Amino acid sequence: MSRHTKIVATLGPASSDLQTLERMVHAGLDLVRMNFSHGEAKDHVARAATIRDASARAGRPVGIIADLQGPKIRIGRFENGRVTLTRDAPFILDARCELGNGQRVGLDYKDLPKDVRPGDVLQLDDGRLKLTVQRVIGPEIHTTVKVGGELSNNKGINRQGGGLTAPSLTAKDMDDIRTAARIGVDFVAVSFPKSAADMYMARQLLRAAGSTAMLIAKIERTEAVANLDEILEASDGIMVARGDLAVEVGDAAVPALQKKMIRAARDRNKLTITATQMMESMITSPVPTRAEVSDVANAVLDGTDAVMLSAETASGQFPVEVVEAMSRVCLEAEKSSEVSLDREVLNRVFTRIDQSIAMAAIWTAWHLKVKAIAALTQTGSTALWMSRLNAGLPIYALTPEINARNQMTLYRQVYPLLMSQTHQDRDVLLWEAEQVLLEQGVVDYGDLIVLTIGEPIGASGGTNTLKIVRVGEHHKPGTLDDPV
Repeated sequence: MSRHTKIVATLGPASSDLQTLERMVHAGLDLVRMNFSHGEAKDHVARAATIRDASARAGRPVGIIADLQGPKIRIGRFENGRVTLTRDAPFILDARCELGNGQRVGLDYKDLPKDVRPGDVLQLDDGRLKLTVQRVIGPEIHTTVKVGGELSNNKGINRQGGGLTAPSLTAKDMDDIRTAARIGVDFVAVSFPKSAADMYMARQLLRAAGSTAMLIAKIERTEAVANLDEILEASDGIMVARGDLAVEVGDAAVPALQKKMIRAARDRNKLTITATQMMESMITSPVPTRAEVSDVANAVLDGTDAVMLSAETASGQFPVEVVEAMSRVCLEAEKSSEVSLDREVLNRVFTRIDQSIAMAAIWTAWHLKVKAIAALTQTGSTALWMSRLNAGLPIYALTPEINARNQMTLYRQVYPLLMSQTHQDRDVLLWEAEQVLLEQGVVDYGDLIVLTIGEPIGASGGTNTLKIVRVGEHHKPGTLDDPV
């Protein structure tokens, strides 16, 4: 429980069996990403059951993220599976073409001709190929190859600078939201949102399906960067999706945007996941490159809640080893993470009692150099607020709610634990919280800890009490040997 930054791993052929998943959890996996671009509803249901089984066997909570496909802005298929495009050669993107060749190819997104103008640059296959639009004739986009190379079936298309009008939520996404609700996922990631309206619609659909999952907005469009503030307001967190984002805004702009987005999210009490090619070489190598180690470490130092693995665990040869490697890097980076708590707290304004208690707990714990902070919470809100400030201290969130426990697997510095809160007596509950921490081996007799709780007991958003105790100093309230 010493690592603060969480690890997300994408499920795929290399990591879908129970044994591998259990080994990944033991290696440090905190959340699993289920990519809804692949597979059918029955496949997702079966995989979710396997994830929960692996979590139970490993004795650690594992969160589940359902990642929606979003609009398919892709080329169609070729007669021979692939072609080679030559620089300065003409090439046509044709919405009516069924099977492509060396001169033209079809489009999955039929409205693309309406979205482009002469002079636009279209980037294919994550920017590996570039086409300059010369003219648009009906359903045909006539282009000149600017950067050539091999092009195969169904590769993605981005317009440099953004501006494509494809809606964020497709009919397939709406079906998948219902599937995600049925599975009981903890998070839903929305692909290619352009504004807050996309996130509000996703939330309405999710709640209508009976799900309490948290919403993650994947920032991968130019428009999303411009509308970051409103998207953050409408979401529970964001994913810095550096692949498509780099294609739209330019790769050189991404590092600064990553820092800006993580900082903006933390300031608004939102969650962050940093994703794409974090340890890409470990798809085929048992060790990461030095550049990848630096990339992961920098995301940790930026304050991200989680770092994410994609193909590394979905189809790579070393799914367990890459989780172990990422965990090592996170731990080492956290040792040098700057703690500037005084400045961070003084720059914040608190308007709620429960948020004020959370901030006071962090402040007190840091200055007293306590062993741990324990928050008795129903929804996890108190733990979330605490985790927005870097105190370098573990925050143990004790909740009776399984959904809240699973969602807190994404919160940086937070370690969620199940604890039944059946007593209505505050002092009994605080004593029982001590016992849970002792049983987990995270504190010892004589350690100083900070506890927070709310009254009336069991009410959401009611945290109103902070208590500093020395573990083992008091007996259980109400017993004969209670010294009080």
